[in-house]
Amino acid sequence: MTKKPSRAEERTVNMACDIRLVNVIILGFAFMFLFTAFQTCSMIEQTVLNSVINETEHSNSSHNFTGSGYTSLSIIYAVFATSNWIAPSVVSVIGPKWSMVAGGVTYALFIAGFLKPTEWILYTTSVLVGIGAAVIWTGQGNFLTINSDTETIGRNSGIFWALLQCSLLFGNLFVYFEFQGQTNIQVHTRTTVFIVLLVVACIGILMFLLLRNKRSTDSDDLLTINVGSGDEKKKEGPVQAFKRAFQLLKTREIILLSVCFAYTGFELTFFSGVYGTCIGNTSQLENSKSLIGLSGMLIGIGEIIGGASFGLFGKRTIRFGRDPIVLLGYFVHMTCFYLIFYNIPVDAPLKSVNDQAYMEPNEVVALLCAFMLGFGDSCFNTQIYSILGFMFPEDSAPAFALFKFVQSTCAAAAFFYSLYLTLQWQLLILVIFGTAGSLCFFVGVESQPSGQGRLHANLKAARLCQNFRTRSAGGSGQIGRTGTTAL
Repeated sequence: MTKKPSRAEERTVNMACDIRLVNVIILGFAFMFLFTAFQTCSMIEQTVLNSVINETEHSNSSHNFTGSGYTSLSIIYAVFATSNWIAPSVVSVIGPKWSMVAGGVTYALFIAGFLKPTEWILYTTSVLVGIGAAVIWTGQGNFLTINSDTETIGRNSGIFWALLQCSLLFGNLFVYFEFQGQTNIQVHTRTTVFIVLLVVACIGILMFLLLRNKRSTDSDDLLTINVGSGDEKKKEGPVQAFKRAFQLLKTREIILLSVCFAYTGFELTFFSGVYGTCIGNTSQLENSKSLIGLSGMLIGIGEIIGGASFGLFGKRTIRFGRDPIVLLGYFVHMTCFYLIFYNIPVDAPLKSVNDQAYMEPNEVVALLCAFMLGFGDSCFNTQIYSILGFMFPEDSAPAFALFKFVQSTCAAAAFFYSLYLTLQWQLLILVIFGTAGSLCFFVGVESQPSGQGRLHANLKAARLCQNFRTRSAGGSGQIGRTGTTAL
């Protein structure tokens, strides 16, 4: 008699053949290619445009280029923040796959604009990227949730995050070699770099076409705190999706999580724009300009290690809840901010300085802090992706749109105050919001009796009662998903 395979063996085979896991991996690689191009472009944007300004000033051209990379980034984040309100409606109409394709095209147009930069192209494509970013990230969150269940959402979030952050590694490495020894980026170098980046972005867009629109068959296992049944959700259109975003904004969970969302926006600006500037402006660091690329690579390595750890070992790391991972990220960041405060001069975000802080600026400490910034960021972001996908499986598009709205709004605000505030005040803002955001995550989402534990218990109880009533009445057919009232 043939021995029947155990449940564990059957589950292993099913996971190996699960198209949803393949979708998550393809999604991660698509974002890795696309954001290798875009993040590299945004990091060198100001330097490249300064070179363009120098070229036009020394040429016989009747028009001098005056575009600003900082202005471009400000436009992107401002439009990104406002566009998050309409992004769920777009995703509900064309679906997450084609939303990501459309959003990716705007990134490619932005990169192509640097082949022959003009002010109107720069700022127009910045607006387009702001809109495209809202659509692509809302679609990504929705697609990740569709291809996950209660047991895989943490793993899938970690896998995606690790692959995405590889873009920091490869992009910075590419720029490090291409710009080595150059003080002013020449036309030939600039053209070569942006053609390569454009090709890489197009590869990412084409990879979106490989995604399969396969709905999870066990989405009943995912927690939802939404109003209405699954049948009602399927009928929702763009107007309903827009209304759902406002409804979710009133829920207790989203209100508390918004503080954590805000912190990720502030620290995003710090590690992606401010910290590299601080290192480059600290003259007492040997080869401070070249250290900018190395610090970016170490931020990426920290992101990759964090994402891979919480993805590949997601079941083990999340065994005791998401709190320990967020707590780890909090302590890593607070230690990092303390070391930066002691190692980097306070005026470094604003100008080149030859002073020292409370210790002589140290290259090893500076690069260690870069790694800690990336690792801590991965702790927060992987758990935010995981908790949103777990708590809002039927409203993942508006939930992720709200996350990106709060995050990008705070990032735009941080880019603005970074022009005026010295280092210690920027670090103080990060400490305040990091502490408040972590506490809101701990108390409001994981630990409160009215949080996901009680909701999950209520959901199971409601299903049991409904099944009992159906059997008692002699009814047949599948019972629809039961929703609980938004808090």
